[in-house]
Amino acid sequence: MNGHAMYSEVQRQGENDFVVQHAPLVKRLAQHMMGRLPSAVQLDDLIQAGMIGLLEASRQYDASQGASFQTYASIRIRGAMLDEVRRLDWTPRSVHRKAREVAEVVRRLAHQLGRDPTDGEVIDALGIQLAEYHRILQDISSSKLFSLDEDDSESGNAHEPRSEAPDPLAMLEEAGFRGSLADAIGQLPERERLVMALYYKEELNLREIGAVLGVSESRVSQIHGRIMIKLRGLMADWVSGEA
Repeated sequence: MNGHAMYSEVQRQGENDFVVQHAPLVKRLAQHMMGRLPSAVQLDDLIQAGMIGLLEASRQYDASQGASFQTYASIRIRGAMLDEVRRLDWTPRSVHRKAREVAEVVRRLAHQLGRDPTDGEVIDALGIQLAEYHRILQDISSSKLFSLDEDDSESGNAHEPRSEAPDPLAMLEEAGFRGSLADAIGQLPERERLVMALYYKEELNLREIGAVLGVSESRVSQIHGRIMIKLRGLMADWVSGEA
């Protein structure tokens, strides 16, 4: 049963007041999340995962814990949707490869120059045109920051998805990784830290962040992509498993 069909069925049956009342919440959260994801992710997939999260929330909710059902359900719904996005792993191998290449160039230039390289310096080192560089940043902006199962199609080291493989989010549970990531974010300029806070903490989409900063949505995507490149370089030891 697809997401919209499941949504309609829940509303038709009306067996659980909590679920029926909060089913529209699933659509709202899915539509908002779509603004932060690439077009390859389908709204229906998010709704389906969200409805499952809502059903689980209705079964496990304990009013004695103090939180309202909507607050509790929102957390479970978002979590179920994010799990679905991670499971699908829509990011093409070429994006992972380009991210590694650009991150290495940025890291090398920063070491040589003693400062963050400019976009022009990165473009010259890569030997590409400005339009291609912007496209790479936008692709990276939409991709995972870190993946434990990255593929390298050029070297032939392509890994089949494994259900027992650790989820990328699990790495954030490691105190050392979490601390290193916080330190890396702390090294970013103030404007880039603001973008990170608006995107990941306040959960604004790129268009909304652009309105806050007074720039276009595409420019925010480029800024976010460049931040991902910087963090990837700063976290290279963790990403490669050498820490």
